[in-house]
This record gives sequence, structure tokens and C-alpha cells, in this order.
Amino acid sequence: MDDEMKYLLGQAVQAREEAYAPYSCFKVGCALLGEDNRVFLGCNVENASYGLTNCAERTALFRAIADGYKPYSFKAIAIAGDVSRPLAPCGACRQVLVELCSPGMRVIMGNTKGEYIESTVSELLPGAFDRGAFIDDKEI
Repeated sequence: MDDEMKYLLGQAVQAREEAYAPYSCFKVGCALLGEDNRVFLGCNVENASYGLTNCAERTALFRAIADGYKPYSFKAIAIAGDVSRPLAPCGACRQVLVELCSPGMRVIMGNTKGEYIESTVSELLPGAFDRGAFIDDKEI
């Protein structure tokens, strides 16, 4: 892993400290790297109605979009949790990654011990349902 990705994973580990997880006590952090090297942090935010819980990855992506970044303007994302093996995004987050990130974008899945696995968005969700299924090369 290069220094830029080590830094991003470290930011994800730190971001998990801000998580609001009173029900599961499972804190997750995320760091999203924009093309201009700006880093957007995210953490999971739980709700008593679990379906309303927001994952760290979606928090970071939605924060970036709300701050004016356009879909596909990201270089990498790192996810971290205090788990025994590197933490992968859930299915909902994989779908959001497909919608907002380029297929080849780097995905660093890690844990608080610094272990990691690297993948890409397309490798995480092969055969994804994407905007191409119902929009013919139109810009959103």
C-alpha cells in the first residue's frame, strides 16, 4: 500500500471514533479521497429504527456530494472497523459506490490493526445495476 492509501486508511480509523452506534456498538469509519486530494470523513450513524441507520461510506459520499463534488470525482475510499479482518462495505454501500464512483476507483478495506485488502468498485459488485440500465449515456 502506498503512503497516500496508508494515510487514507489512518483517517478512516480516526473517523470511526465519531460514530454514533449506541445499539450495535459497532463503529465504522470512512475516508473518501477527492481528485483534488481533499478528504471527506464519514462514520456510521445509527437509529433505533435500524433501517434509518446510515453507514460510514454513504455518510462520506453524501457529504462530498453535498459539498459540491460531482459523481466520479473521487480517487479512493478507505473503510475501517475494529474487527479481526479487513471490513468490506455492505451491499447498500456497494450500490451507492457504483452510482457515485468510477468502476476502477480504489477501495481500501481495513481494520484498526492496519490490515487491509484493496479492491475496486467494479470488483466489489460485478454485474451491478447501474444508471446504464435505464439512462443512455446522459449526464445527470
